[in-house]
Amino acid sequence: MTLRGRVLGVAESHGTGSQSTIAGAVCRPDRALDGLAFSTISHGGSDSTARIAALTEDLGREDVQALVLAGVAPAWFNLVDLRTLAERVDRPVLAVSFEASPGLEPALREQFDGEALDRRLAVYDRLPDRRTVSVNDETLYLRSVGCDYATAVDLVRRHTPEGGRPEPLRVARLAARAADTFRGGSA
Repeated sequence: MTLRGRVLGVAESHGTGSQSTIAGAVCRPDRALDGLAFSTISHGGSDSTARIAALTEDLGREDVQALVLAGVAPAWFNLVDLRTLAERVDRPVLAVSFEASPGLEPALREQFDGEALDRRLAVYDRLPDRRTVSVNDETLYLRSVGCDYATAVDLVRRHTPEGGRPEPLRVARLAARAADTFRGGSA
């Protein structure tokens, strides 16, 4: 499988209050911005998968071949179920993170208990393994659903002209921060 078309990058701005702003940035293969969409997700909630799927569907962009997410735990552990998201949007989904970590389970156990913890652990356990990838002399951490690891690595590298942040995620993060500031939050 080769993914050489448009990519939707999704990133958040945490802001203030009970909602995070998420932005979706459609980037062409030449890395030019080709569309934006916005939504919100609840801090500490469980709506991230549904809201990212809705944002993707609302864009109505059949030319988007894959989603690239900035991590799997936006908005204070509002875990994204990558498998469910990939099924709902009917295209590969990648999650990129930028720091080494022992995983989310210790933090989840520290922050939640009971049903809230069980729900998050169930989503976390369904995530594909996080694997390292070297991009422009930086180490990124990658999870992918709907495509093999080599295809995911190729997509991330092609969309990262410099540094270690893929362009769709860089643009989505900037857009989310700008929208959050406009909404009255702080970026």
